[in-house]
Amino acid sequence: MKILRQPGIGGDLICTIAIGQKYFDAWRLYASPAWLEYCERYDLGLIAFDEDLIPRDHPRWKKATWQKMLIGHRLLEANLGGGNVCYLDTDILINPFAPNIFDFTKPGQIGLVSIRSGLPFPLHLVQRRLAFLRHTHYSSSYPLDSALFMSLEQLYGYHKLPPQEDEACMGLILFNPGFHAECMENWFMQYDRNVQSVTGGGDQTHINFEIQSAGPVNWLDYRFQAIWVYEMAWNYPFLYSSGREDNRLIIQCIQAALQSNYFLHFAGSWHESDMWKIKRAFEDSSEYGELRNFHDYLQQPVTGLAQGIIRPEQTSSPDKS
Repeated sequence: MKILRQPGIGGDLICTIAIGQKYFDAWRLYASPAWLEYCERYDLGLIAFDEDLIPRDHPRWKKATWQKMLIGHRLLEANLGGGNVCYLDTDILINPFAPNIFDFTKPGQIGLVSIRSGLPFPLHLVQRRLAFLRHTHYSSSYPLDSALFMSLEQLYGYHKLPPQEDEACMGLILFNPGFHAECMENWFMQYDRNVQSVTGGGDQTHINFEIQSAGPVNWLDYRFQAIWVYEMAWNYPFLYSSGREDNRLIIQCIQAALQSNYFLHFAGSWHESDMWKIKRAFEDSSEYGELRNFHDYLQQPVTGLAQGIIRPEQTSSPDKS
């Protein structure tokens, strides 16, 4: 367990699991700088678990995606579980000027972000675009009809679980160790190491079932876990063709997505999901300055008072320095 920043007075902290040097180094290089700035802005702790939270020879050991269910107990054992915790996958980029996610906690409820409801675009259309663009520009063998289009009934039924009302992406979980650590560990222990799932043994559907069937869920704004493959298919489809090798264009689109969203998740295993590792999202000072200035501008009130006709030739060019 690496403590990159001690939690502040409130005890709230952000955690991730980066087991293996390759995963830890990628997160540290490309994602953690903005995470740290976000934590400093709101006086949050930041912890990365870089080793298994359960011995690999344990009959219930499962891949790292499952082990976030064990974070609560580990934090309590280390006397770091006094506040709320936001677990994030390593492949999430944070807008450092985003609102404090801990302002949106609800006592006793686990916070999740839906990948089916409350999206800024129709789910069925963005999924169609995603499948079509991958088939057309990445691989002609990518199916135009697959488990991507599973209904909730099909999804939970495939795993022999009763259907739930929604599906969250398990890359973000907002919880309280004192309240949730025991039940989360119990959920982990219910499934053995050979658990089968549509995500190749991942926790996605099983933990969705456990959390949603246990009680009310605190459904958070989509912007706290915007899904890059959806954003790219809907807003930046040209990246599949002419922009595929243009790293500069890709990073500009990522920056634009972060202006509209709080956390941007590069979930998945196709080419789009590696784009967060091109370079740091706001490595250039001018790019970072624009994001900061936009944030400051959003804090200013607007009146709607008429300013007369404004023509381009009457205005000066903005200072780019």
